[in-house]
Amino acid sequence: MSIAADDKSRRRLAALAAMLATIALGLASRRWPDALPPALGKYPGDALWALMVVFAWRALRPRAGTPDVALLAMATSVAVELAKLWQAPWLVQFRHTAVGHLLLGHVFSWQNLAAYGVGVLAGAAIDRLLLRATRA
Repeated sequence: MSIAADDKSRRRLAALAAMLATIALGLASRRWPDALPPALGKYPGDALWALMVVFAWRALRPRAGTPDVALLAMATSVAVELAKLWQAPWLVQFRHTAVGHLLLGHVFSWQNLAAYGVGVLAGAAIDRLLLRATRA
């Protein structure tokens, strides 16, 4: 797939804007959890984290197809979740910082994988829309 430099720049900018908006929504979901139905628990934040990863991969790979971006995002999400099983002291210490907790999480949970799947699927749908919107 060959795209013009302008399309590539537009895709990258759209992905970065979507990523920043998703980060804001994710932080809001953790700051004001009562704004969401209690049955959802903390999982909207996890789904939004995976959605942010989709947009990050789109920004890094503006020429890639949506399935490739979604696969990279899901692989990244699963790898980060599985890394929570590794309890190296320096990594545990980093996870206890605000940035470490936001980037890597804290405790392994199988349910997080399902939330990541929801976020990646939503990201793939949004990515398709962004690709259409950023065509010349």
